This record gives sequence, C-alpha cells and structure tokens, in this order.
Amino acid sequence: MKIKEGSENMLEALNTKKPKQAKEQRARIEAELNSSTQKIKELRRKITAAQTTKATPTTPVRSRTTAFLQDSNGMRSPPSASRSGAGSDFDEPTESPTYALTELLQALEVDGMTPDYYVSRANSLVDLFKRHPTLKYDLVWSIFGLRMQVMLMSESREVVAAGYRMIRYAISDLASLRRIRALNTDYLVTWSLIKDRKSDVEREQALKFVRAFLDVKDGVKEISRAVVRTIAAIAEEPEERLRSICIETLAEVLIRDPALLISAGGLAPLRDVLADGSYKASESLTSAFLYLLDAPQRRKYLCAGNELEILFTAFTDDLSTNERILKQNSRAVASALKTWSGLMTLSMYNFRAIKSMIHSMVVNTGPIRDTILDLLYLLFRIKSPAWATSFLAGRRLTTYGRVTNLRSTSTKGSHGDFDDDGGEQNFAEHYTALLLAIFVKSGVVQGLLRLTQDLENPPVKRKATLLIGEILKLASRLLPPSLSSGLQMLPELFSAAANLKDENHFIATGVVYQISSVSKTLYRSSPTTYTPSVIPSSNSLDLGILDDHPKSTTAITFDDATFRQLLVDSHVLSSSNYAKWNWDIILRVIEGPLTSGKRLEEAIKASKFIKRIMSFYRPFKYRFSEVKSTRNTQKYVRVGCSLMHTLLQSPEGCKYLSDNKLLRQIAECLAQCDPTSGLTAQYPMFARDRLTDTLCGGYFPMLGILTGDQKGIQMLDRWRIFNMMYRIIDLKQRPDIIKLMLANFDYSLHGHPRVLLSKSLTAGTKDIRIDATNALRKYATRPRISTHGQEPSDSKWAIQLLVTQLYDPEIEVCATAVKILEKACNTKNNLEYIVECRPALDHLGEIGAPLLLRFLSTSIGYHYLDGLDYISNEMDDWFLGRNDSYVSVIEASLARSFLEHQDDHTNRISVFDDEQEIEADSHVPPHFYRELTRTQEGCKLLREKGHFDEFAATIREYGMQSDDPEMIVKVKGCLWAVGNVGSMELGAPFLESCDVVEQIVNIAQNHEVMSLRGTAFFVLGLISRSVHGLEILLENGWDANTNVLGNSLGFCIPTDLSKLFPLKPWQYVPVTAIQLPDSQKTETTKLPAIPSRPRSQSLINAIKEEEEEKQKAAAAVVATQISSKPDNSTATQSAAGNNVLPLGAEDSSSAVPRNELDPDPTNQRILELIIDLANMVLYRRSRAELLQIKATKKAAGFKQPQLFRKVMSLLECHHYRLPDRNMIIGLFDKSVLRAVIFDEDQTTSGGESEMDMDEDDEDEDDEDEDDGDTTMSATGMDSVREEDEEDEVQHGRRQEGPDDDNGMRMSEDEEEEEDKSSPPALKERDLHRRGGQHGHLHHGGLEEARRRYAMNPPPRGISGSPVGSSSSGRGGGVGSFGSSVGRPGSGSGSVVDEQLRTERQRSISDPADLERHSMIRGPFR
Repeated sequence: MKIKEGSENMLEALNTKKPKQAKEQRARIEAELNSSTQKIKELRRKITAAQTTKATPTTPVRSRTTAFLQDSNGMRSPPSASRSGAGSDFDEPTESPTYALTELLQALEVDGMTPDYYVSRANSLVDLFKRHPTLKYDLVWSIFGLRMQVMLMSESREVVAAGYRMIRYAISDLASLRRIRALNTDYLVTWSLIKDRKSDVEREQALKFVRAFLDVKDGVKEISRAVVRTIAAIAEEPEERLRSICIETLAEVLIRDPALLISAGGLAPLRDVLADGSYKASESLTSAFLYLLDAPQRRKYLCAGNELEILFTAFTDDLSTNERILKQNSRAVASALKTWSGLMTLSMYNFRAIKSMIHSMVVNTGPIRDTILDLLYLLFRIKSPAWATSFLAGRRLTTYGRVTNLRSTSTKGSHGDFDDDGGEQNFAEHYTALLLAIFVKSGVVQGLLRLTQDLENPPVKRKATLLIGEILKLASRLLPPSLSSGLQMLPELFSAAANLKDENHFIATGVVYQISSVSKTLYRSSPTTYTPSVIPSSNSLDLGILDDHPKSTTAITFDDATFRQLLVDSHVLSSSNYAKWNWDIILRVIEGPLTSGKRLEEAIKASKFIKRIMSFYRPFKYRFSEVKSTRNTQKYVRVGCSLMHTLLQSPEGCKYLSDNKLLRQIAECLAQCDPTSGLTAQYPMFARDRLTDTLCGGYFPMLGILTGDQKGIQMLDRWRIFNMMYRIIDLKQRPDIIKLMLANFDYSLHGHPRVLLSKSLTAGTKDIRIDATNALRKYATRPRISTHGQEPSDSKWAIQLLVTQLYDPEIEVCATAVKILEKACNTKNNLEYIVECRPALDHLGEIGAPLLLRFLSTSIGYHYLDGLDYISNEMDDWFLGRNDSYVSVIEASLARSFLEHQDDHTNRISVFDDEQEIEADSHVPPHFYRELTRTQEGCKLLREKGHFDEFAATIREYGMQSDDPEMIVKVKGCLWAVGNVGSMELGAPFLESCDVVEQIVNIAQNHEVMSLRGTAFFVLGLISRSVHGLEILLENGWDANTNVLGNSLGFCIPTDLSKLFPLKPWQYVPVTAIQLPDSQKTETTKLPAIPSRPRSQSLINAIKEEEEEKQKAAAAVVATQISSKPDNSTATQSAAGNNVLPLGAEDSSSAVPRNELDPDPTNQRILELIIDLANMVLYRRSRAELLQIKATKKAAGFKQPQLFRKVMSLLECHHYRLPDRNMIIGLFDKSVLRAVIFDEDQTTSGGESEMDMDEDDEDEDDEDEDDGDTTMSATGMDSVREEDEEDEVQHGRRQEGPDDDNGMRMSEDEEEEEDKSSPPALKERDLHRRGGQHGHLHHGGLEEARRRYAMNPPPRGISGSPVGSSSSGRGGGVGSFGSSVGRPGSGSGSVVDEQLRTERQRSISDPADLERHSMIRGPFR
C-alpha cells in the first residue's frame, strides 16, 4: 500500500511537468504502480480465501483430530479405513489427550538425544495444550515440573527455549504460577536473560515466560524482584535487541504493581527512554505514568514535577535533539495534555512546564519551533482552512479566488445534530477551552507575537500569524468574556504599533494588518464557526446541504472572448489525447459558463469541446474505462459527474445527453452482467477486477447524478437500466455492483431508485442489507427543501424503511438502524414521527435502549413508553446499577473523542464510499435522567421517586473520598446524573433545592483523584447550559460564554485558573521505605550492611585541615579561658585535649564491629568485591580482582551453592549493568546452578558441601605434589604479609586503584615517584613480590587486568558505595588473602590483622562528614 500511494503521489507531482520531460520517469512509476496493484490484488484474494476458510464451522472434532494426528510426528497410527471413509460420522479422537501427554513426557525422559528431538516433542506438547486447553489443569506437577527443570538446564539454547515455551503454555491460574516458581525458575530466568546475543532465542522465550505472569489475575504478585531488576538491566542497554519488549514489560509492571518496579530499579530506564526518545511508542509509555499520577495511592511512588516534565527535554535542548525525537516527544506531550492527570501535573508550580515550552518556541529556532507550533495546532484541535497551504507558501490573501464561497469542512454535517435544547454538549471543545485558557495565561499569544516580528524566517512568521488568528477565533467562541475580551485587543502589539518614535512600529503595524487580513479571511471561509451556538429550530436547515451541486453564478462573468480563451486553454480543441488536457480548466468551464444553455449550445455546435469530452467517457472507446483507479485519476470521475449535472440543467443538454451513445453503452455494459439479457462478453466491462483496478466504477456516480433528476430517470428508464438492476439484485451474484448502486444512487425522488433500495433492504444478503440501511442515513438525518420551500415528506419514507429494518433477523442490521434512528431523533419532527410508528424494541434488548431513551424527550413518547411500563422499570434499573455502568461508557466515548487525530483520516476519494458520514460514536451517549427531565411528566416522576436527592446525598457524603475505587465510580455516576438533570431548564429547581453545585465545585477544585476532578469539570459544563445553573456557577467563580441570544454554550471554566490547579507536591515514598512480600523475592535472607570503607588519603587530608582549624579555634578559646580563670586551666586543657583527637588516632569505643558476610575469608572477599562492582570509583579494580581470584583456581566458593545464593541476593537488591551480571554469574560453575535448582545445596556442619570439600582436598593434593617455581614458603609469605600490614598502618596504603578523589589510577611515572619516595621496607616488599610467584599474581595480574579493562567504561548511573558497603582490596590484599585461605593468622600478625579490620570498617559517625564527602562515597544502588 505504501508503494502504491507513493507512486500515485509521484504521478500527481509529474503532472506539473511537460509530458516529454517526464515520459521515461512516468513509465517507470506506472510500471511500479501496476506491480504493486497486482500484489495488493493477490494479497486481497488470499485474505478472502482465508476468511472463507475461517467461516466454515469449527465445531466438528474431525479437524482437531486430524491436526492432532498430523502434528504428532508419527507417534500415532493412522485411522482405520472404516473410520476415515467418506461420510463417516466418527468425531471422537482415537486416543485421549492424557495418554498423548503421558507419551510425550516419557519421550522427553530419554537421555542423550539430539536437541531437535527434544524441541520437536516440546512443540508437540504445546500443540496438545492448544488443542485441549483444559489439559493443563490436570497436570501432575511433581512429574511435569521435573521434566521442565531438566530441559531448562540443558546445554542447548534451543532446548531451553522450547522448555520455556512449554511451561508457559502450562500456566493456568495463580496456583500454577506458585508451583512453577517452586521449581526455582527465578534463578533460571535470571541466568537466561543475562546471556549474550548468541542466546537470543532462549532469552526471548524466557521474557515471554515472564510476560505470561501478567496475563494471569494477580500474577504480578508472583514476579520476582530479581527478574524485574534483570529486565531493567536489559532495558538500560541501548543496543540490546530485546530492549523494546523489556521497556514494554516494565511499563506493564509499573501499572500493575508500581512498588515492585520501583524497588527493583525499573523506573530509571523508563525515564531515560522518555528523555532521549529512543523508544518509539512514547505515548503508551507516557500513559503508564499518567495512570500512576491519577490517584494518590499510586502517585506517591513518583516524584512531583519530575516524571512527565522530562518529556520537555527535547524542546529545551537545541543541540542533542533531532526532528524524529521532537515529533515523537510532541505526540507524547499531546497525549499527556489531553488527560486530566497529565494536565494537572504539568500545570504544577504555576504552569512551569507549559511556560518552558512556550519559551523554547520563542528562543529556539529550526525544527524545535516548527514542532511546537504544530503541537499547538494539535492541542487546540485546529483544522486549517483550504487556503492555509497557499498562505504559508507565501501567496497573498487576495489571490485565493472566491473565498466567500468556501465552506469549512469542519462544520460539515454538524447542524443536523441539534435538538430543541441547543444540542449535545461537546466535551472535547469544553476541554479545549480549558487548554486554551491555560496557554493564554502562560503567554502563548505574547510568544506568537514575538515570532510574527521575526523577519529572518518568513514561513514561521506566516504560520504564527495564522495561529494567532485561529486562537483569537477560538477564544471568542470558547472562552467567557472575562478571559477573551482583553485578549482580542492584543494590547502589546497595538502599543508597539502606536509608538511612532520606535522604528519597530512599522513591523508591528504590518503584523496588525496581517492578523486582521487572516481573521477576515477565516470569517469569510467559515462563517458558521463563529456562531455555532445559534440554535436551529426543528424547521431550520443547513442551506449548504440543500443541493450537492449548487448552480454557479460565475457564468455571467464570462464574456465571449474569455469563454473561447478558456476552451483553447483547456487543450481539448487542440489535442485528442486526454493526458494533455487541462482538467482544472475543463472543470471550471463545465461548472461555470456551460450551465447556461446558450454557452452549452455554442460548445456543442461551434466546437468539438463537448464531443471530445463525451467521447472520452464512452465505455467502448476504452479511454476512461481503462484508466487505472488512483487518487490522481479520481478527477476524471469528478469532471464526469459535473458534466452530467450540467447537461441536466438545460433542455439543450438533456437532448444532447439522451441522443449520445454514452448511456446506451453503459446499459450494454450492465447487460453483460445480467444473465437473462442474452448479452455476454469474454471480458465484461463491469467485471470485479475492472471495478477495483480501473475507473469503470466511476460510471455509477454518474448514474447517481441522473437519478437525482426526473429527466435523468426518464433517460435511464429509456435504456432499461433499472430493469437490469432489478435482475442483478434478485440474482445476488454481483454484490459489488449492488454496493456501488446503493452508495451512489439518489433516492430523494419517488421512482425506481427507492424500489431498488427497498428490495435491497429486504431481499439482499446481510452485507447488502447493512449497506442499504446505511444508504438511508443522510435521508433520515438530513431533511431537504423542496422546490416550494417546504419540508417534504422524504424523511418520513426513510424513517419508515428504518423502522422496518428493526425487525431484521440479523442483529447487525438492527443495530445499524437503531443508530441512524437515534441520530434522526435530534430533530423534533422526526422524533414525533418515529414515535407515531410505534416500533417494538423489546426483542433488541440493550441495542434498542438508546432509541427508547430518545422517546422520553417528548410528551407523546413519554405516554407511549409509560403505557408499555417501560419508564418505571428503566428508572429503577438506572438507579440500582445502570447509572454506574454509564461511567465507563461515557469515559470511553470521551477517550475516543480526545485521542482523535486529523492525520489519521485520509482524503482519498473512492467511488465505493460517496462520503458516507458514518459517525464513530463520537456523540455523547444518552442519559436516562437527561431525557426524563425534558418533559413535565418526567420531572414530576423524578421528584416523586426522590432519586435526585439520593444522588446529591451521595456526592455530599462520599464526594471527597479517594481510597475506595467502587465508591469513586458510584460518585462519578451520581455526578453525571446530577449534571444531566441540571442541564435541562426543567431540572433547574432540583439544583436550587440543595447545595449540590457547591459540592461539585469543591470536587473539581480540591479532589485528590484527577479523573474525578475531570468528571466534575464536565458536569459543571452540563449544569452551565441552563440559565439557573449558570447563575449558581457565577456565584461560585465559574463563567461560560453565551451566544447572541444569551444561551450558554456549556464551556464553563473558572475565572481564576489557580482555583482549578492547586495541586500541591505530594509526599514521595523513597525506595528504602518500600517493603515487598516474600512472594516477590528470590532470596528472602538479607545480607547484613557493611560499614564504610576507610577514608582515602585526600579525605584524610581534608579532615586533617579541618581538625587543625578546630584545634586553633579551641586553643584560642582555652587561652581566653586561662586569662579569665587561671585556677581551672588544667581542667580546661584536659577537656580540650580529650575533645580533639590527633589525626590517625581512633577511639576504641567508636570502632564498628565487623559484619561477617561469610565465615570463609575468600567468600567474604568475593562478596566485598561484588559489592564494589556497583561503585563507579572502584569498578575496574574490583572487576580485575574478581577475575584474578577466579584465575587462581583457589576460590572454592565459586562451587558452593551458599555463596551463589548470597550473590543472587546482591544482584537482586542492587543495581548492576547487564555485562556485569553476566560476568558475576559466569564465575560460578554450572554444577552450582544445578544444585540450587534441584535443591541439592545441603551443607555439612562445616558450612561446605561434600562436593566442595572433596574438590578442596584434590586441590590441596595438587599443591603438595606441585614443585613449581614458588620461591617463597608459607612462613615467608606470612612474614611478608605481616610486614605489609604494619607498613600500611604506619605509612598509609598505596593507591593502586581508582581510590582517590578523581577516581583515576596512578600512572607509571607516579608509581616510580612513589617507589623513590617509599621507605626501604616498601621497596623491598615490592621487589620481593615481583620476584615471587604470588607477587606476580598480585601485581602483574592486576596491571594486566587494568590494561585489559582500561577502555571499559564504569557502569552508567552508579554513584558510589554507601556507608554500609565493603572495602575493596588494597595494598597486598590479594597476596595476604591468598596466603591466609583456610588458616588463621598467628603471632603478631593477628594483632595487625585486627588493627586493619578495625581501620577498614571504621564508619563515619558524623553526619556532616558523610554529607560533605558524599561525592567520594556515593549512595550504593
């Protein structure tokens, strides 16, 4: 379709070029267009065939059995001949599903088979679940779960993916999810998701498995925090293939369980993609945040003024945004501003976000400014007039031709929808009025005025000028006078124009002239839009729709010379090739001078103009009939219809048309489709493919023009065209021709067309009956004027046929008729006539309820329904439950009307449509109490029942509650009921009897639930439609615009907008305060918090300087005290000495005891390093040391399930990048994961499993037998370790990693300088290290790791380690750690070890120090 549309656009563009220049290019484009048309035709044929296959009954079991036997991979014997013979009634499967399930599970038990074997059996099991959905409820999970675990532990990625798919189809309810999680699938899913791209098939199925939890009710409660954090890590990777689906999954979890997502760190990736625009479906992601912002229970998880305002980043950053991101974010902003939660949130802090966008429009240039201007057009629902494109291109306003005859398409069909009370309330325009008031207050007009004075960018200047004109027009129509009166004067602009001393007053004067010209042109082009509030009576009509082809008055303006020149300029006289003709001039001539009989006779007799055009349209000339049907070629159909209409206007034209061969050949083409005519053709002119691909279908709109005139009907009857149409309808073999006839014929006159329509309404197929019913729409809802100026009875014949359609056996036909009749009831005369027809709607149930509600609006209908005992039953039904269900109906209707985009509707002209105005249910659904209060009888019944008092009492007592969702729906239903009653003039006494309006105003201004505020806002608009309601609202500070008659339009807004937007920042719930249940945790045991690591040298120097200043100040105080009190000098000095500690001294009482993460020191070090991986400063060093520990093969913890669980707890609770998660889990052996999955991690009394102890023994034996190159004994290593620790205590630790303030490791020159300045003991220690094997592992391995990961950036978004995080390795950390594995320290070394542990685990007790140095030890995520 895209290729076809592009080719059509290109052909349309080539029309402006000369034929010789574009000949080759046109040939290529036409070839491409023909190719795409053939492909579309083939695809449509396949779709039709598929739909025909689906239409066959699927109830027999034979098809399912056959498919089951075909998909079982040869595991079933074929059915016997006696059972599979033709005409056999055997419908039962040969074997039971449980037997097939048992057989497949047994096949999966076989070991040593190829991956394809397991994958095929798993797919067969999935197909079995699809065919028998109830089979999953009978699974024995002890057996089925074991098979799944074995498959998920396979080495083959395809087998694991098949296992995830199989277990996903086994999910049935919440209990099954718990059984699945009991299989330890959280560990498997986490491990699968963190794998590299080679395992994408496995990762995709694992992600689908997690998403299947969301399809089960409350299934999100069984999703682990570890899994969500892993998905968040994937969503943070920009180049990740699964990123989009992970973002979507996080958004769904955010809606269902925001606490889980935020505690798992999933909010940061969602914020990031909204800011950078990398996620293309930003509107859906924005809707997730809007859902949370609606209610206070969910809003507390988001930070006020932070989440949605990030969308405006693209508008404020002129350097890092492109046009795609701008358009994407503008759509997201538009969707946010069209919801109450988004509007209220973005209006916080005195409309800060909206003002910043307007400021960006003024300050920035280029695509940012254009995008914001387009966004304003979209928000204000402005549909530019037809001449806007030419004006923006630079043409003058005076060159647009007959501007006064232009009609705005936005008001088309809008005048037939009014009833006697002024019409339906347009909630979309009411919301637009509020948006306009907000933007006006935020300075949008002032910003646009600044753009109009920009002489460097004329297109933007013209666009801003047009937008100002549209805003002024909207303001005069939507805003109350208190807000719009001052706006219309543009005081800033006129003051600048009146300042004659300033040179800029010339620019301002030009802008005033431009805005005035645009406003005048807008008024002339769409005069009805300025006064839409004029209430038409039941007899008033829209004169623009009286005649689809009004006579042109331009014929008198053409003299003979001008007329002949137009004929010459059309190139019809100079060439017989229609491609060279100027069809715009041809259309202008046909609709203009040829409507005069004299000019028409001259064109017929004195020139070949009419002859050549009629020859072009004759079918058997194969010119018009062979033209391909494209958007560009539809102009030929329009010219043909205008030609038929023009010829019917004069006797000369009627005579010429009746004698021409055109109608005779069209009749012959129809005869080819009539089997009883005797005429046949190998390729009929009206064949199905010709009607679809060529302009042959354009003959039916021409025939439709003829059916609208009595002379045209006589011509058609002369050539027996109606007789052939009768037979085509009876035979039902050509529904495409019948549809064209129904859509294009004119039924306003008595005669054959109405008879054809009646036959189609009753004798056609279901689709034809629906099409025929829709053809009655414009005749039932749009009454026409007869030649005598009176309303004819043609609307009554249409209503009679529609009432007959209410008894159609197909419910779709009845529903279509009900919708049309409901719209026809907007006219009082039609409503009374429908009631006179007394239709019975009991058999339609809910479908006919809207039509019955319309009957209540008149006394005749009220008494008719009262006689049927309908009113009392329906009233009780609405009071007890229907009133609440109306809330969802009206909110869905509002959502559709708000989210409608003008860009979604194409302007393609099709001969199959004929501009049928089938509404998208955008009108307000009827409310029972609104219709009831239209009559005195209804108001009396409502007063007797006391329902209004009950509604008011509910609003008064429960209106401000925000905790109970059911009560909120109840209050909304009461609000809509009160608003609909108050919108009627007869319902005003109900409002005056209580203070319900004041309560509704309070809800609209102060309620915590944003959607309830919006409901109250719309209800106040309904109340303002009545005179008494508007008076009450004026007393409460709300106002609405009125028409010239003083009737309110219902667009009620507060005079002080700050009253409606007092949303204050709410209390934000931090992540640390969120408590998750154990069901959402993979590891329930929490590791103890680790005290802060020792202070770095830079921090020590900073503290030292601060302490010296304190000592100087203390000394000054002591000196003062000594001079004043010499007797207490000793005590004062002692106290001062006790308060100020020297640098490096530690109070033994302040030492924090060591928190042990693992009794094994190796495991303790591993856990500390994994914690340090989340620290941006210590990242590289910790990663290198972890890899070094793994390379030494001395870390038995990587084979221990207990350490694996602790590491999983760290990964679940803290933030790590996806590659780091892969690296951490990859350190462990696969046997550890198997032991955890199968619950084999039972430890011995020593804390290690027997497997790990055996492996340790083997390692020790290898060490005893190994006589490698080690040059240092264990005793020597202990002594060196003790010496290293003493040096570290005395001289400070060497800065070997990113441990200083700048987070940068030392260069080689700095290390050499440090070596020179180091004591001899340190030099000897370094030399001794580099000579020995252990020294090589520590120093050389660390440097190699540094060089290897020098280009590896630290993890994005990690901001250091908390007070409770561990220390990274320093000095001889690995050397001492490696020499002390499995043996305690001895001698003086143990004392040094204790000192080191005390120094390393010293925490900062002073909060000021912690805050002052937070950049060095940031929070640990």
